[in-house]
Amino acid sequence: MSTFPFPHTAKERFLRYVQIDTQSDPSSPTVPSTEKQKDLGRVLVEELLALGISDAHLDEFGYVYATIPANTDKKVPVICFCSHMDTAPDCSGTGVKPLVHANYKGQDLVLPDDPSVVIREAEHEDLKHQRGNDIITASGTTLLGADNKAGVAAIMDAAHVLVNNPSLKHGKIRILFTPDEEIGRGVDKVDMKKLGARFGYTIDGETAGSIEDETFSADGAVVTIHGVSSHPGFAKGKMEHALKIAGKILAKMPDKLSPEHTEGRQGFIHPTSIEGGLEKATIKFILRDFTEGGLQRHARTLQKIVDGVLKNYPNSHAEVSVSQQYRNMGKVLRRHPQVVEHALEALRRAGFAQPLKRSIRGGTDGSRLSFMGLPCPNLFAGEHAFHSKQEWVSVQDMEKAAETIVHLAQVWEERS
Repeated sequence: MSTFPFPHTAKERFLRYVQIDTQSDPSSPTVPSTEKQKDLGRVLVEELLALGISDAHLDEFGYVYATIPANTDKKVPVICFCSHMDTAPDCSGTGVKPLVHANYKGQDLVLPDDPSVVIREAEHEDLKHQRGNDIITASGTTLLGADNKAGVAAIMDAAHVLVNNPSLKHGKIRILFTPDEEIGRGVDKVDMKKLGARFGYTIDGETAGSIEDETFSADGAVVTIHGVSSHPGFAKGKMEHALKIAGKILAKMPDKLSPEHTEGRQGFIHPTSIEGGLEKATIKFILRDFTEGGLQRHARTLQKIVDGVLKNYPNSHAEVSVSQQYRNMGKVLRRHPQVVEHALEALRRAGFAQPLKRSIRGGTDGSRLSFMGLPCPNLFAGEHAFHSKQEWVSVQDMEKAAETIVHLAQVWEERS
């Protein structure tokens, strides 16, 4: 149980938030990509206003902004806490029925609406550290939405504590809830001038007690193949099938550079889609590495494979187009070491004697925010097995995330 001296609200908030469908849609051109994301935004604004945070509002793009005013005479940098409201399009987010498994004892968690979905301790390493805690899951037919509504609930819980306990000294705090993070557009329309923060923290991590100060760097690549069409009855020596060429390119991709064969600091080349026909086909890839040099090597590898395959198709050709997606936030954070150092101290005060500093094999809103002028590492929210029906979170981890936020606000005030 938490030893924090203030009552927590994270659990009841989370149970309400996950029942609001906020799934984003990568095929939609609108901002936000789905209007239903604003449903949660409106709820959050109402709750923030009820707390007395008078400037809380939802803008036309689905972003929630709010300010907790400073209650100290010290000159403290403005800090932002950020989480995203949308859930991933990988798995249904409609009709989420959250279930609380109180006082977890290590048993298999069989989800009742689809008993084939079972959360086993042997398959979820962090469950081993949850004995005695209260685990929240979905019912088996949807994801849960802990990614990132656990972070939203933790920020709201922390805001509740800070507003109602003026003895906890802190500088000006900005709250930002974003749409469309899951489809890579989470900060496209953030008004950085209006946000007005100097440093920030996304609350979107996994294991309790962890901070992530480094992400992948990311590029996208599109291979466009132009084949040669011919009537199939008279195709011998003439037809060069673009889809078959695409298949040969995919067959040449080395296992050692695939997500399913890499870990730690290893990067990868990952095909995400293929479409087309006889005359034209496209393959979309994502390239990931912790260094920009690694990304460049992956791009060269892809180009070499394409060129090698096309040598056998003299009348066909292909283009490889590479575009930047986001970059490793560690490059920015290394110039502002206090951002991570203060977070490590807050984690220790929250009861984590040995905080975990990790690198993310992925990205967060903080990746792009860091390069937009807001150095922004990622703190844990307690979410696990995200983007799946096996997603889970523990109540106690969310509460610890809220406590960490409160301590972090105090650390910035004390050290300013």
